[in-house]
Amino acid sequence: MVDALGQEIANVPLLETKFYLPKWHSGLVSRPRLLEHIHPQRKLTLVSAPAGFGKTTLLAEWSAAVPKSPIAWVSLDKGDNDPVFFWTYLITALQQVQSKLGGRSLSLLQSPQPPSIESVLMTLLNELTAVEADITLILDDYHAISTPTIHDGIGFLLNHLPPRLHLIIASRADPPLSLARLRSHGELSELRVSDLRFTPDEAATFLKQGMGLEISAGEISALEQRTEGWIAGLQLAALSLQGREDIADFVAAFSGDDRYIVDYLLEEVLQRQPESVRRFLLQTSILERLSGSLCDAVTNHADGQVMLETLERSNLFIIPLDNKRQWYRYHHLFADVLLAHARIDWPERLPRLHAQASVWYEQHDLFSEAIRHALAAQDFERAANLLEPVWPAMRNRQQEATVLSWMKVLPDSLIRTRPILSVAYALVLLNAGQIEGIETYLQDAERELEQFTPTSSPADSQAAQRANEAQYRFLPASIANTRAFRAQAMGDFGSTIAYAQQAMTLLPSEEGYERGTTAAFLGLAYWATGDVEAAYRSFAEGMRIFQKLGGTQIVVAATLILANMGMAQGWLQTPIQACEQSLQLSTQSGSVLQGTAEVYLALSEIRYEQGDLATARQLLQRGESLHNQVSVSGANYLWWLVKAQLTAAQGDLDTAYEQLHEAAQLYRQSPVPNVRPAEALKVRWWLLQGRLAEALSWVQECGLSVADPPSYLREYEHLTLVKVLIAQYQRDLTEEIIHQAIEFLTRLLSAAEAQERTGSIIKVLVVLALAHEAHGDLPAAISPLKRALTLAEPEGYVRIFAESGTPMAQLLHEAANRDITPDYTSKLLVALKAWGQPQNEAPAAAPQPLIEPLSQRELDVLRLLNTELSGPEIARELVVALSTVRTHTKRIYGKLNVSNRRAAVKRAAELELI
Repeated sequence: MVDALGQEIANVPLLETKFYLPKWHSGLVSRPRLLEHIHPQRKLTLVSAPAGFGKTTLLAEWSAAVPKSPIAWVSLDKGDNDPVFFWTYLITALQQVQSKLGGRSLSLLQSPQPPSIESVLMTLLNELTAVEADITLILDDYHAISTPTIHDGIGFLLNHLPPRLHLIIASRADPPLSLARLRSHGELSELRVSDLRFTPDEAATFLKQGMGLEISAGEISALEQRTEGWIAGLQLAALSLQGREDIADFVAAFSGDDRYIVDYLLEEVLQRQPESVRRFLLQTSILERLSGSLCDAVTNHADGQVMLETLERSNLFIIPLDNKRQWYRYHHLFADVLLAHARIDWPERLPRLHAQASVWYEQHDLFSEAIRHALAAQDFERAANLLEPVWPAMRNRQQEATVLSWMKVLPDSLIRTRPILSVAYALVLLNAGQIEGIETYLQDAERELEQFTPTSSPADSQAAQRANEAQYRFLPASIANTRAFRAQAMGDFGSTIAYAQQAMTLLPSEEGYERGTTAAFLGLAYWATGDVEAAYRSFAEGMRIFQKLGGTQIVVAATLILANMGMAQGWLQTPIQACEQSLQLSTQSGSVLQGTAEVYLALSEIRYEQGDLATARQLLQRGESLHNQVSVSGANYLWWLVKAQLTAAQGDLDTAYEQLHEAAQLYRQSPVPNVRPAEALKVRWWLLQGRLAEALSWVQECGLSVADPPSYLREYEHLTLVKVLIAQYQRDLTEEIIHQAIEFLTRLLSAAEAQERTGSIIKVLVVLALAHEAHGDLPAAISPLKRALTLAEPEGYVRIFAESGTPMAQLLHEAANRDITPDYTSKLLVALKAWGQPQNEAPAAAPQPLIEPLSQRELDVLRLLNTELSGPEIARELVVALSTVRTHTKRIYGKLNVSNRRAAVKRAAELELI
C-alpha cells in the first residue's frame, strides 16, 4: 500500500498553494506585542486558539517582520493525514527555502520500498544539521492532523531538532506532543486565546481602518467586550454593520443571535462535531459555568469531566476558570449560539435540564445559581423556598439588585402570600428608586403575620410553614425599617425618624446586621433634619456594629458619610482619625476595598478645609487612581465638587466652572443630604468675579428670601443669598438690604446654636462678621469673628477664612491688633495671600486677530489639538470631562471658521495662535 502510494506521489504534482506564505500588509492590524513571543531560539512555538482568533494573520506578520530569514510554510488539511503525503509536503516546503535540503530524505520517502518514517526523519535531520542558515518551519492548521504516527514523527523531530531549525505550529487544538516536557525545559513558546484576543485599541483600529466603519469609542468598547476580543466575531459584527444606519441599536443588541455569528459557528464548529459532543454542548448550554459533576447532573451521564477536558484540548470555545481545570465556561457568543439552538431543538427538555441544575447547585450550597435555574425551569414555589432563607445574606452583601431581578420573575400572587418575600420585594423596589405601591406589600406582610406565631404553623399559612422562624421574629422591625426608608425617599424626615426608632425598639438584640442598618439609617435621617450630633452618634453606632460583625467592607464604604457628618459638627480632626482607621482596615483586609477611594476623597476635602492644598491634591489623585476600581456608587458628584473647589483655590475659575458643571450633571438624589449644592457654589465664585447681576438672577430664580425659615438643608444656599445681599449693599448702599441680611444671619445663628451645629455656627459667624464689616461697623464685626476664630482654631480651619478675600484680611489684621488668637490669626493672614492665586501663571496672550477671540481655555484646548493626543487624553490632561473638550472644540472650529482638527491647527498657526 505504501509502495503504491509513494509511486503515486512521485507522479502527481503537489498543490503549490499549500506552500503559499500568506502576505501581511499595512492595512491589517499590527500586533507587535505578540511578535515578541515568537522565539526562534526555542524548539517550538505553539499558537493555539479556536477558529477566528487571527493565528494565520499573526504568523504572516511575523514572517514579514523577518524577511531575511528563510521560512517554510505548509497549510495542512484533512487530506494530509496520510503519513507519506504529510512528510512529502513538509520536506518539499523545506526545499522551497533551501533547494539542496531534503533531497535524500524525499527520495527515501518516495522509493518503491521506503524505510520507516523514523529512518526518513533521521536522514532529514542529518541534512538539516549541515545547513548553515536558520530556518523556520510553520505548520498551519495542524488541528486537521489526527494520525497518531504523524504526531509521533513530529515528536521525534522535536526531540532531535538541530539548533538551526525552529518549528511553529498553529492549531485550533493542542497537538498531542510532549508540551509539558518542552515547557519545563524552556523549549516552548506559547500564544493562546488570552494573548490573541484583540485589545480595545486593536479592536478600534480593526473596525475603523480595517473594516471602514464610522463607529464611536463606546460602541467599539461594547463590541470588544461582547466578542471578548474574538477577531472573527468582530469581523462578523462589522459585516453585519455594513450599510446600517442604526449602529448604536445594533451594537446594543449584538449577540450570538446575529446571523453571521450563527452561520459561522454552525458551519465551522457545531456541524463538525460528533453527535455525542454536539448533544453534550446543547445540554450544557444552559450553564454559565461548567464542572464535571454539574455536567453529569444535567446530562445524566458520568463523562462530564472527560468531555470538558476534550473540549479544552480541541479549543472548542471553552475557557478554564481555574488552574485545576475544575471549572470552565463557554465563550459568550458560542454560548449564545448553543442556547439558541437548544431552544429550537429541545424546547420541551430545557425546563428539566434547568431543574436538574438547580438541584445540583442546592446540594452544593450554591443558592444563587440554584434560584436562577429554578426560575428558568418555572418552578416558582421552589425558587421562593430557596430565596427566603438566603435573603438576609443577600441583603448583607448588598445584592438587592440581584434579588429584584429574581422577584420580578416570581408571580405577584405568590409574593403577596409570603411575608418575608413581600417585605424583601418592597425593600428592593425602594433601592431601585420605586416608591409607589410599596405600602401594599408591607400591608400584605402584616396581614399574613397576624396568622403566624413562633410556636405554631397553621395550615392556612403556607409561608409560615416554609420560612425561617428567626426572620419572622424581626419581620415587624423590617416593616418599620422599610417604611422609614420610604419616608426618607419622600422627604418626610419626621416619619423617617419615628419609623426607624420603632424598628430599633422591635429588633431582637441578637439581630446585629439589622440593628446596624437601622442605626445608620437613623443617622442619615437626623442629618437631614440638622441634628448633626444625633446623626453622628447614631451612624457611628451602626458602623461599630458592622465592624464587630466583621463587616469591614461596609465600614470603609460608609466612612465618607461619617466624615461629612463630622465636618457638619465642625470637626476636622475626628474625621481624619476615622478615615485613617478605615484605610488601615482596608490594608489589613489584603485587598483594596470598595469605598477606599472615597476615604481619600474625604481626607482631601478636610485638608482643603485646613488650607493644605498640596496635600489635598495628592490625596485626591491617590483616590482617583482607585476610583474606577473600588468606588462607591453615587459619589461621583462629590468627586467633581471637591476637584472644582481645589481648582478654584488655585485661581483657575474657568476650569473650576467646567468641573462644577460636571458635578451638577452627575448629582442624584439619595438619603445623603446635599448640603452644598453646586449651583450655590457657582454663585459664590460669581461674586468673587464681580458678576453680581448673574448672582441676583440666581436669587430670583431659586426663590430664596430673607423671610425664609432657617433650614439646615438650605443653609448653604441661605448663606450664599446673604453674600449676594452684602455685594448688592456694597453697590447700592441701601441700608434696608444690609439690615435684612444681618437680621437673617442672626436667625440662622440661633437655629444652628439650638441644634449645637458647630460647623454651621462657624460659617454663619464668618458671614456675619463680613456683613458688619461691609456696613462699616468694625466693633460689631470683631465680636462674631472672635467667636468664629475661637471655635475654628482647634480644628485648624483655613479655607472658610481665606476664601473671603480682602474684607477678611482687614478683619484679621484688626483681630491681630487686638491679640485675638494671635498665632492662628497670623497663619490665616499668610494663607489669605496665597489663596486663589494662579499657579505657574502663563504670560498674557497676545491680541488675537479674530472678531470673537478665543478664551484662555479654548487656547489651552487648541494647543493640545496640535499634538498627537486623542480627545480622551486631552480631557485627562486638562482635568475636564470629554464632553467639555468637545464643546470647546466646536467653539474653536466656529471661531476659526473650519470644520476639522487639521484645518483648525493650520488656521491657528497662520494666525500665530499656536
